[in-house]
Amino acid sequence: MIVIVGPTGTGKSDLSLDVAERSAEAGRPAEIVNADAMQLYRGMDIGTAKLSVADRRGIPHHMLDVLRVTDEATVARYQTEARAAITDIVSRGRVPILVGGSGLYVSAVVYDFQFPGTDAAVRARLEAELVEQGPGALYTRLKTVDPVAAARIGASNGRRLVRALEVVELTGRPHTAALPDEPVYWMPALTLGLRAQRAELTPRLDARVEGMWAHGLVEEVRGLIPNGIETGVTAGRAIGYAQALRQLAGTLSQTEAIVETQQITRRYARRQVSWFKRSPHTHWIDSDAPDRVDQALTRLADPDQPVEHWAPHPAS
Repeated sequence: MIVIVGPTGTGKSDLSLDVAERSAEAGRPAEIVNADAMQLYRGMDIGTAKLSVADRRGIPHHMLDVLRVTDEATVARYQTEARAAITDIVSRGRVPILVGGSGLYVSAVVYDFQFPGTDAAVRARLEAELVEQGPGALYTRLKTVDPVAAARIGASNGRRLVRALEVVELTGRPHTAALPDEPVYWMPALTLGLRAQRAELTPRLDARVEGMWAHGLVEEVRGLIPNGIETGVTAGRAIGYAQALRQLAGTLSQTEAIVETQQITRRYARRQVSWFKRSPHTHWIDSDAPDRVDQALTRLADPDQPVEHWAPHPAS
């Protein structure tokens, strides 16, 4: 399995298509499996930078448009379905390429670990506390019982804070205990990471958000309201979509919605960097390198070559 990761805005989709085409030219057709949590949702295209069918270059894609906006995206369900897709791809003699920036979703497929169960009563109580007290109170509590998970999740992601506290309560162990200390692969895999200097990535992300509004994100969200996006536990809180909903409700101006989305996007990219650069086995490639496809293919041809870590860019 080929895995392509990195922060948002670094060109993972384009690289995956290029690698898939070159693999096919070498006699090994490839298929792409999405690992971006928000691209699982039907109708959420502009704000997630989802490739249109026409832009997929005829390469089969999996795990796109598999959820309604009212469905809750869970990493446990994703793990099962993505692995089934990958197993099918391999059984047909093709190369699976897992692509995305949702760190936990990628890790859930790549590494062999199990997710703790859930308890409806505990979940309901914690969700009620989230509504009554806000995410800040849950974040403070999580910091005392699992500071590592708190740092990864942040103070504003209420849904993930609830889940982390639920796991701690049910298992008596930190939420992060579910992640392996040493990576044990589910199947043989080689991971390519795209990196960018923060000074280059920040304006790129800001422009990307402005482009979302220019290309019709607000109208896309307006069209999803009849489908229930306002009540969607996951979809309604997605970056850009939550702000567009508030713009439509009149609680944010367009300028405020764009600025808030840019700020959250930058914070999200920093969390992605923190997650992915911890992996000791990722081969990092500069996102703007003109020969990045050749670099990727060189690493794929010789998986045992030394790994180049994130380090070269102090500003990253």
